[in-house]
Amino acid sequence: MGPSAVLDDKPSDDQMSEDRIETAECVDPLTLLRSMPEAPLECQVCIVGAGPAGLMLACNLARYGIKVEVVDDRADQTPVGRADGLQPKSIETFRQMRLADPLLQRGVRVYDIAFWRSTADEPLHRLGREVHYPPVIDVLDPYLLLVHQGMVESLFIEDLKKRGVEVRRNTAFDSYSFCEDKSGPLQINCRTNVNQERRSLLTQYLVGCDGAHSKVRKSIPEARPVGLSQPMVWGVLDGELVTDFPDIWSKTLVYSQKHGSILIIPRERNMTRFYIELKSSPKADKDQLGQEFVMQRAKEIMAPFEVGWKYIEWFGRYQIGQRVASRFCDNRHRAFLAGDASHTHSPKSAQGMNTSMHDAWNLCWKLNLAIRGLAKPTLLESYETERRKIALDLVNFDYEHANQIAGGDAVALAENFRTNVRFISGIGAEYGENAINMATSQSWVMGEAKPGCLLPPAKVTRYLDSNPVDIQLDIPMLGQFRVYLFMWDVHQSRIFLETFCQAIASSKSFVNQLSTAASISYATQPRAPAPEDIYLRPERYTPVSDLFTFALITTMPKADIEVTDLPSMLQKSRWTFYLDNVPELDTRGSLCTKKWLGSLGPGEVAIVNVRPDGYVGSVGRWDSSVDEAGEEAARWMDEYYARFLQVPASVQG
Repeated sequence: MGPSAVLDDKPSDDQMSEDRIETAECVDPLTLLRSMPEAPLECQVCIVGAGPAGLMLACNLARYGIKVEVVDDRADQTPVGRADGLQPKSIETFRQMRLADPLLQRGVRVYDIAFWRSTADEPLHRLGREVHYPPVIDVLDPYLLLVHQGMVESLFIEDLKKRGVEVRRNTAFDSYSFCEDKSGPLQINCRTNVNQERRSLLTQYLVGCDGAHSKVRKSIPEARPVGLSQPMVWGVLDGELVTDFPDIWSKTLVYSQKHGSILIIPRERNMTRFYIELKSSPKADKDQLGQEFVMQRAKEIMAPFEVGWKYIEWFGRYQIGQRVASRFCDNRHRAFLAGDASHTHSPKSAQGMNTSMHDAWNLCWKLNLAIRGLAKPTLLESYETERRKIALDLVNFDYEHANQIAGGDAVALAENFRTNVRFISGIGAEYGENAINMATSQSWVMGEAKPGCLLPPAKVTRYLDSNPVDIQLDIPMLGQFRVYLFMWDVHQSRIFLETFCQAIASSKSFVNQLSTAASISYATQPRAPAPEDIYLRPERYTPVSDLFTFALITTMPKADIEVTDLPSMLQKSRWTFYLDNVPELDTRGSLCTKKWLGSLGPGEVAIVNVRPDGYVGSVGRWDSSVDEAGEEAARWMDEYYARFLQVPASVQG
């Protein structure tokens, strides 16, 4: 990535480092209740900010059955402007949430990048083209999907409404307080409506998704933005163009040595976005750099091509800054930051909304398990460890990327893009070894399913209905872990499967104890249903456990095996019984077994534990001919999950 000088230990000198709002002193609950015009709201997670990060978090928590409140100081959702690009990993996440279809129907897909340049000696001309996502990266959707941020927000808001959750608008976060008793609730203090009435909430956890000038961040003494601003000022125009420029429907960088750069992004509804560098006197008043000035600068950069607008939907102006919060949570792991509240950068690499939503994607399942009493402290601690690393990688990449766009060096920009294309797509956002990403101690050849990495796409046939499916997406995200068992021949591995399933079902099994605790928790606080569940049938994926979905993958022909040949636990998991027999449908023409594992011997069995967010947690292999192999695999499962999960004391015998 870019130079480490992008980040230092000096506090920011802009609005992001204003005087902090001091954490309020703890108030006796009875005194609080007497002083309030109405009793405080109670929830398990209070989310401040109803942008993509906050709504992604709320949407998933609501699906898990967690009581969530979302407060936002705006009167309505984002109407125009703001973020607009979804990377391949984000599209995959929406597919797993079963929310992708409206976005795919309405969005614009960008498959290539064009580069143009003009100098004092050469008129504006095309330097070349690049494939946006070349075959070197293995993704199901190899394109950038342009959809307005408001469309993404609407999708989440509608999903929340189906589960009885609505955003509390015109409600501004003011401060939060906590008692010395670590198990006690946090008190969230807000001001509502135009009369600024005080309103309080009591919650177990607070998550600030309230943007670059986050009040939640300023309320966490340990968190401060670290980084720097660049002097460049850019304008943004969204509108419908009238132009004879030929590459208006490609992502295009146009560089004028005299007037600066434009990044062209095609948009939905026949619109185009211009990011326009505003080269002017360093002493120029930003107020002078208004819409008319920016439109004129765009025409100058694009000359001799004609550029006009049927209408302008949105105009904005910004100064580039790359910053990362020094902490993503408080010392007690009760208040968290996500999205722009924890990291900021330029918008031109189409990373902001994507990274912000995946902060929430990482945090949501960890909060769910913590609230249900199933998580050890290390699980919530891993949020900061994992996501701050990604934020640091992002701002360093963005520093280089933004400078090269401004410099107009197409060769350097293309090389930088190729070098970082896995990270840009989202699939290269990888986590290091920690409690939930367990490195293997064995020396086999690894495939692409590696701890801390996302599962690559793979095609298999679902046994029950012979449908070809994307195995990494077929099991919906219900907050549960996925346990994939691989073997060439089920009959040959029969003893392994039987002893493994018996050991997992034993009362001594930690996995079984966790499943029992999860069943009790979900019986008390069930997942929130939605009308479309009658078609999606989520219960198919939790027949033996609310915490684990077991899936079996074999290369055997369907005619050679029946569901009744499987142990009882796997018979109940019949909707996740797959045949690895359609390599011709794969993005690489490969069997899932070979792609994920690299190699698997005729008598070997492999297990891949996948976290609820789709990242691989651990990979193990056993020789199925060894008598104790099944029991050893079950012990390995127990050891892995005991690293970060626990059975609540109230459930322990």
